[in-house]
Amino acid sequence: MSESQNGPETQTQAQGPHTASTSPRRTRTILVTVLVLVVLMAALYGWRTWRMGGGAGWPQQATPVTATILAARTVPDTMDVVGSLSAVREVTLAPETSGRVSGLHFRAGQHVGTNALIVQLYDGPEKADLAAARARADFAALQLKRSEELAPTGAEPREVLQQRRAELAQARAEVSQIEARLRQKQVRAPFPGKLGIRRVNPGQYMNPGDPVATLTALDRLYVDFTLPQQDMGRLGDGASLTLTSDAWPGRTFTARISTIEPQVSKDTRNVTAQAVLANPDGALRPGMYVSVALKLGEQDDALVLPVTAIQTSAQGDSVIVVRGKNARKGGKAEIVPVTTGRRMGDEVVVTGKLAPGDVVVAQGQLRVQPGSEVTVAQLIGSEAAKAPKAAVPAKADSADAGAR
Repeated sequence: MSESQNGPETQTQAQGPHTASTSPRRTRTILVTVLVLVVLMAALYGWRTWRMGGGAGWPQQATPVTATILAARTVPDTMDVVGSLSAVREVTLAPETSGRVSGLHFRAGQHVGTNALIVQLYDGPEKADLAAARARADFAALQLKRSEELAPTGAEPREVLQQRRAELAQARAEVSQIEARLRQKQVRAPFPGKLGIRRVNPGQYMNPGDPVATLTALDRLYVDFTLPQQDMGRLGDGASLTLTSDAWPGRTFTARISTIEPQVSKDTRNVTAQAVLANPDGALRPGMYVSVALKLGEQDDALVLPVTAIQTSAQGDSVIVVRGKNARKGGKAEIVPVTTGRRMGDEVVVTGKLAPGDVVVAQGQLRVQPGSEVTVAQLIGSEAAKAPKAAVPAKADSADAGAR
């Protein structure tokens, strides 16, 4: 009995030293964990404070960039609009009279000349009528000749001579009328051009106006486009323009303005202009859309930058300018808002608080913060050859510009 009563007490006393040794170790672990968290939070707070304050008091490493020297030059003052092409001469061929198709004398897509026979309608009755009319005309001519021989001698009254002349004129008119009916049985090309899809079959009965095919002259085309009314004074008859089409990448076409609509649209306040385009090889087709570049003059002292130098955000376009005593080698980064204008290939015209000679970052902008130090690792552009080479041979990370 005594052993069983003392059992729990003895067991409690045996566990006591182990519990006492475990409690301080667990406490130290908790304290170390809390201390590490406090240090991490303090470091994070300090880093955020440094970012918000521009990193004052911290050592800062200059960011290498590729830059260009801003220069003013003369660029063409042009306007880009969208134009539509139409044929100068285009017609849908159709018969003037009814009849059954007895002959097709063309192929779809064929080039034909002026007066080429396209379709022949059945003209058997008209040919018979023509033969009879010509016979009557020949007989009337013989009768007139006989009367002209007899009338001067008095053997035949002069009234008969006049009647014979009238009969001959009437017979010849009848011949001309039947010949006209025969011509109506034919469909001919009024001008040289290219035929479209055939819309008639042999033996088909046609009514006046039924389409046979389209005929289009491709040697010259109209270019129709619209301009805002404020640009009317800068454009005149005979002005030249340049066209490009996505159907022919890398190729340019030249046209000349022939007509400017005298009235301005009341709805859009735009004026319609038309130019004539020489198209000897038939590369362009009616109905196509083209990009039209109108040369309105020249813009002097234009500031031109590479397209890669432009940064676009919700606040608008901007560039990064390197400021400092020797900005061509490096300095502090300054964000300058700009307005972009005409784009010319890989370059764009800009306006803003810029001046010729400013060093503008062209590549590597995404790693640059406002007010941070940058190093010009490479100068590009036409003005780069005139500038001394940068002392730092580091290569700018152009991948940032590509990521944009």
